[in-house]
Amino acid sequence: MNSSNISGMSDMIDPKMIESRPEGISRRDFIKGVIASGAVVSSAGYLFRASTLLGQTAGSTGERLITINVNGQQRRVDVMKQETLACTLRYKLGLTGTKLGCDRAECGSCTVLIDDVPHYSCSVLTHTVRGRKVLTIEGLARSDGKLHPVQRAVVDELGFQCAFCMSGFIMSTVGFLKTNPNPTRTELAHGISGNLCRCSDYNKILNTMMRAAEYARKDTYA
Repeated sequence: MNSSNISGMSDMIDPKMIESRPEGISRRDFIKGVIASGAVVSSAGYLFRASTLLGQTAGSTGERLITINVNGQQRRVDVMKQETLACTLRYKLGLTGTKLGCDRAECGSCTVLIDDVPHYSCSVLTHTVRGRKVLTIEGLARSDGKLHPVQRAVVDELGFQCAFCMSGFIMSTVGFLKTNPNPTRTELAHGISGNLCRCSDYNKILNTMMRAAEYARKDTYA
């Protein structure tokens, strides 16, 4: 990338963001890092991403090897103190079914179950789940290939359009049905209301999840 391109792109980046870059990273390298990340933003929350792209971490937040239980398996992984569970699952354990949408606990696309309770994994620090059980969408199907009742309902009802939000809705529904296996439509809508669909096809999603509740009640799936 030549100097004129860097100069042009720097005009699009919030000056405060550039000035608050991590120590030890030049202005030029920081701008290149932001451009490489695919977004020109004005949020200081992206400072971490830019510095990671450059192979550095801010301050003295070194990595630490920990063990976490994911989908019934003990996984050893190096995590930084400020690293979120969503990033660990996707970029270090290769479990990309957990999607990153808003990255600020609003859309629900990163939902996973922690001890059977739905959580936004983008707002959970990885080191806090030691000793707990994490379940992602990759862990729902049985070892013999049989899909979870909620997954089967999604296939049968064709309940999503672009499906980016799908795994979050599925995990939220799985968690909700553990507490209320026979919900009314209103109860289910409230129970999974922490998830957003960019296609806004909520009626079809609710149809799908009501079918999922029916499947779950009839199913011997453990």
